[in-house]
Amino acid sequence: MTTQATETDSIRKTVTVPLPVEKAFALFTAGIDTWWPFESHSIGGEKTTSAVFDLDAKRLYERQADGSEHDWGDIVAWEPPSRFLLNWRVNPARPGTELEVRFAADGDGTRVELEHRGWENCGPGDRSSYDRGWDVVLGKLVEAT
Repeated sequence: MTTQATETDSIRKTVTVPLPVEKAFALFTAGIDTWWPFESHSIGGEKTTSAVFDLDAKRLYERQADGSEHDWGDIVAWEPPSRFLLNWRVNPARPGTELEVRFAADGDGTRVELEHRGWENCGPGDRSSYDRGWDVVLGKLVEAT
């Protein structure tokens, strides 16, 4: 029997990359510019040139070619190389959600587990677009390895 997800269920995605945990964490965070699909998954689209995990300011943001910055989220927990947790607030018109990404050894590689939760206060359709979107994003991460 298959259970259909509701609009308030957490989104859970898992991929495995052929890298040790430390390198997988570094690729996802410090190396995000090398694989993130900015053209389809950013505020500025093709104008976006980078994304930055700013540990001093405790924020994740994108930077556009003109130097402008747009927040994606606040860093709530930073525990390299095992996990990070963000207050995800890419769209300031809707309530923030939580994005947790965990990294665990899996044979010779690393299992990357993404959980996007906190959909209770969001509107219809918000969750489903992210459900599909995280497949694209994590697919790009796997391709980068």
